[in-house]
Amino acid sequence: MPTSKNLSRRDFLKLSALGLGTLALRPWAKTFTLGDFPDSERLGRVCVGKVDLRIRPDYDSQTVSVLYEDSVVPWLREVVGHWPGRNNQRWVETPDGYIWAPYLQPVANQLNIPVDALTIGGATPGMWAEVTVPWVNAVLENSNPQSPWLQHQIAKNLPIRFYYSQILWVDQIKTGSDGNVWYRVNERYGNPGDTFWARAEAFRIITPEEVAPISPDVEDKHIEVDINYSRQYLSCYEGDTEVYFCRVSTGKGKNSTPVSAYASPGYPIWRKLFSIHMAGGTNEAGWDLSGIGWTSLFLGDGVAIHSTFWHNNFGEPTSHGCVNASPEDAKWIFRWTHPAVAFDTGDITISGEGSTRVVVRD
Repeated sequence: MPTSKNLSRRDFLKLSALGLGTLALRPWAKTFTLGDFPDSERLGRVCVGKVDLRIRPDYDSQTVSVLYEDSVVPWLREVVGHWPGRNNQRWVETPDGYIWAPYLQPVANQLNIPVDALTIGGATPGMWAEVTVPWVNAVLENSNPQSPWLQHQIAKNLPIRFYYSQILWVDQIKTGSDGNVWYRVNERYGNPGDTFWARAEAFRIITPEEVAPISPDVEDKHIEVDINYSRQYLSCYEGDTEVYFCRVSTGKGKNSTPVSAYASPGYPIWRKLFSIHMAGGTNEAGWDLSGIGWTSLFLGDGVAIHSTFWHNNFGEPTSHGCVNASPEDAKWIFRWTHPAVAFDTGDITISGEGSTRVVVRD
């Protein structure tokens, strides 16, 4: 099975073109290159429209400059600072000042050697891939954008991008006449009808080993989510023993993450997906997000525990009702919960008993 591994930007530029099919270069192919990100092991991407870079980790301190969405900065360390009235007092130190941590997505810049064949065969050949760079520009293949977020980007003349930790489905590989390798990426589940091309080295191919079930023989498992504003915790239990703990972000609106009935065993996880497109709400207060990884639905059509790339505000209510978790936490929870998900499909719907239950407390 073909594999991919991380390599430095310099090493990648030394690679010769892979012997794949030739992708006819359109005019856009020459302009869509990877971002030139800072040379630092740990990076942060501004994930809101605008942030202040402050001289100290304090809301009331002097602003030294302003950074805009998708700016990428070196992440030196996280410190405790001051933001009045908020649970999160975490700040990130950069070489030029401090940024409130919830506004900065933790990212890295890890380029990958493109593979030369799809890793999953069968009726739907393809492969699961994770974005491992702060962001990568993409090109829309279909002429009419279907997704509202995509329509907005095009209407505002903004770039189409995928972000660090998003999980997508790759179903074609091509090489341009300039030697650059491109993956055709889309969303296998929830896709409104959009397909993209993006530079292959921005994606790490997911292997079966890294999504193997954790403690599959343990039957007595359950999750407890504390949605109290001051706590925002998630704990995984095997029997009475807590085996995993993390901070999460639950629903911002009252009752948006419904509390379990008193003394009930909790909500059963009824569907699990490697990745899904999620959308909802109104034109004024809606959301439309692609490539949401490690999704475990436990209530209705949209309340789930899932990976989050659009904020770093874990520890405060932030979502429309879901349980937002960091990519690392969401992936661990996904692997640990019952039942396991087949690697080729990356999707399972559960009927009856047998799935891990989620107890939501306040």
